[in-house]
Amino acid sequence: MIEHEETPLTEIPDLTAVTGLANSLREQVSRVVFGQDETVAQVVASLLAGGHVLLEGKPGLGKTHMVLALASTFGGDFGRIQFTPDMMPSDITGFTLFDMKSQTFQTRRGPVFTNLLLADEINRAPAKTQAALLEVMQEQQVTIDGESHPVTAPFMCFATQNPIEQEGTYPLPEAQLDRFLMKVLIDYPTMEDELQVVSNVTSVAGGQGLNPRKVEQVCDSEVIIEAQRLTATVKVVPEVIDYALRLTRHTREAPGMSLGAGTRGAISLVQVAKAYAVMGGRDYVIPDDIKKASLPVFRHRVQVAPEVAISGQNVDDLLASSLEAVVAPRI
Repeated sequence: MIEHEETPLTEIPDLTAVTGLANSLREQVSRVVFGQDETVAQVVASLLAGGHVLLEGKPGLGKTHMVLALASTFGGDFGRIQFTPDMMPSDITGFTLFDMKSQTFQTRRGPVFTNLLLADEINRAPAKTQAALLEVMQEQQVTIDGESHPVTAPFMCFATQNPIEQEGTYPLPEAQLDRFLMKVLIDYPTMEDELQVVSNVTSVAGGQGLNPRKVEQVCDSEVIIEAQRLTATVKVVPEVIDYALRLTRHTREAPGMSLGAGTRGAISLVQVAKAYAVMGGRDYVIPDDIKKASLPVFRHRVQVAPEVAISGQNVDDLLASSLEAVVAPRI
């Protein structure tokens, strides 16, 4: 457990307080992650929505830094798994071991038993090992030798991956991709932001100038759980749900798409839109919340047809066209 000097919040009475909490979380993470404001906002939205995040970007852009900083903001336990081609599923979940002294089987829990799990370079491991995360991501529990073990709430999996075109990577199975609430892309910072990062990191011996463990703890785990519960109560009128469904269904028939988003995609879209509504200070979802959530929610759930990919168009380009093609309701 990460210790902090400040006394964290221990209760959160209403949605207004959740808005303030979200702003505090974003502010603290942004203290050590420069030039990634939209990325930080998406990660905080995922935390409020209670979903898992797939982070994609080149090495050295602060993916690990951001997750560790987020754990520090609520004093959560942080676990990390560095995926490699020779990793076994038991290296993730744990295993049972016979203790000769007591003549009993002892359960050794794996690193998955934590609050925020960083599955670093998940696409470096083969599909069998990647699939070991499926149960805990969906059911919030791990089965070891036939016995179920729940993980501690709140639980989120942040899986980082290098772009698929790099050598030595394995594409994630579609079933596992669908378990991620959002796919967040991390790009290079601007020259100004990168200058600030380099200056701050090198100002302390050992390159520890931007230590994510030094951010202020603004709440505890129980507050995060309550914030997630309150976020789920945000109102969504039928017209907005209809809009989310029309966007989802359009991905299945849009020109250039070989695979569209399923029903879980529509559910995730509404969940993230609720988080964006709270972050915007509202207790109801508007169409703009749905639009804002569409790209990170859909981009890992759809596939571009090969003939379109050859032309240079990517998933985000086609999804942007879908947003234009589906008319938003006026409410």
